[in-house]
Amino acid sequence: MASNHSMKENAVKDNKRLLLIDDDPNLILLVKDYLEFRGYEVVTAENGRVALEVLDQEIPDMIICDIMMPEMDGYALVENVRQDPRTSWIPVLFLSAKGQSQDRVKGLNTGADVYMVKPFEPEELVAQVESSLKQASRLIHHSGSGANTEPKIQVPFDVELTPTELKVVQFVARGMANREIADQMNVSQRTIESHVSNMLGKTGLHNRTELARWAIESSMA
Repeated sequence: MASNHSMKENAVKDNKRLLLIDDDPNLILLVKDYLEFRGYEVVTAENGRVALEVLDQEIPDMIICDIMMPEMDGYALVENVRQDPRTSWIPVLFLSAKGQSQDRVKGLNTGADVYMVKPFEPEELVAQVESSLKQASRLIHHSGSGANTEPKIQVPFDVELTPTELKVVQFVARGMANREIADQMNVSQRTIESHVSNMLGKTGLHNRTELARWAIESSMA
């Protein structure tokens, strides 16, 4: 059904990047192929440890993750992802051979957004990915609209950022790591870190996440 307008779809989705983690190379091949055909960019990792190395380098729009893997299982990976403010917002879809309701409950409680049991229909996977990405973007727009339950970030109204700080905070608001920002601006990571800590000092905020929210809410980003 989608084939006649898949070119158009590809154009729309080419910026959505998915991280697919599974120790089964056959499943990786199949799912990667299917998602790429649907216009997604797919980065793969064979276990949680490798996935964390990938996440150090780049932030995907969504993570699709097997649960049972050697070295670091899906649960441990998701706990890591949820604890890091850079990645805590990323939607996670668990793939598991276990379909018992207690397994699903554990998966969702660990921090997955969607729990799919293998074997699954590729079409269903694509539908779940699309719905999770839509939900994530709704949340992002929602938090920008000020109608969310979290109070708006409060800072002293007279905070003055230097042009460089303004640039840095815009990158922070995009979810970029200090190292990536340093590369973008051709300075050392330490320089970026000191800009970030200066801004935290000026604004009285506690961390990069609050800094990013403040930048977005006050329309700097």
